Formats: sequence, C-alpha cells, structure tokens
Amino acid sequence: MSAPPALQIREANAHLAAVHRRVAELEARLDAAERTVRAQAERLARHDQQLRAALDELGRAKDCEITALQEQLLTSEATVHSLQAAVRQRDELIGQLQPRAELLQDICRRRPPLAGLLAVLAEAERLGPLPTRHPSHPLPGGLSPRLANSTGEEEDRDRLQPAVFGTTV
Repeated sequence: MSAPPALQIREANAHLAAVHRRVAELEARLDAAERTVRAQAERLARHDQQLRAALDELGRAKDCEITALQEQLLTSEATVHSLQAAVRQRDELIGQLQPRAELLQDICRRRPPLAGLLAVLAEAERLGPLPTRHPSHPLPGGLSPRLANSTGEEEDRDRLQPAVFGTTV
C-alpha cells in the first residue's frame, strides 16, 4: 500500500481539526445547555418550594379562619338562642300584661265621667245632711220631705233618713 498523498493527509487533518472544533463547540454548547437546564431546574425547585410554602401557609391560614368562623358561629348561635328565649319571655309578659292594659284603657276612657261624679259627690258631702224637720212642716217652696219618685213602701216610713255622702277614692 502506498502512503496517501500529503494533500489528502492535510485535507484529512483539516477535516479532523474541523470535526474537533465542531465537537468542542458542541460540547461547549452542551455544557452551556446543561448549566442552563441545571439553573432552570434549581430555579424551578426553589419556585416549587416557595409555592409549596405559600400553599402550606394558605392552608394554615384557611384552617385558622375556619376555626375562628366556627367559634363565631357557635357564639352567634348561643346569642340567637338567648335572644329567642328573651323574646319568648317578653311575649309571655306581654300576654300577662295585655288584659291589665285593656283594663287601664277602659278606666282611662271612663275617667272623665267618674271625675265629674266624684266632684258632685264631694260637693254633696260639703253641703252635709239636711236639717231634720218635723213631717208636719213642709219644706220651703211647698215640697214634702217625701220623695216624689218613691215607692209605696217608702211612704210607710215616717221620715227620710239623712243622707251622708262619702268618697273612697
């Protein structure tokens, strides 16, 4: 066999050098890509860790809020039951007081006539009883001491009983 010509060897060496450069270039790009992938993986891992921590924090906050809302619900339910009991007691009291209120309203409606009657009774009491007269002596003005609207039973009596007015108010 014969040795390859120098030109072929130079071309082959140039081709090998170009292949080595290309391999070195590709290895450098591969290293850069691997560094980029590792950096991205680390960033993704950190980001994932941050998101997990945030998610855990949100879960704890949610649990705390649920606990607080449950306590508030229990307190509100207790308040509602207490207020319902108070309303029932007040309704019972209103039921007990209603007849008395109606009675007081009735008394208030009748007050003016009662006040007039009491005033007349007080005037009659102030005047006092009539002086006793002898039945044979008529009262001034020709009136008899007997009542004009009396029944026959009352006519049997000799004289009228003196009237005494009093109030109990």
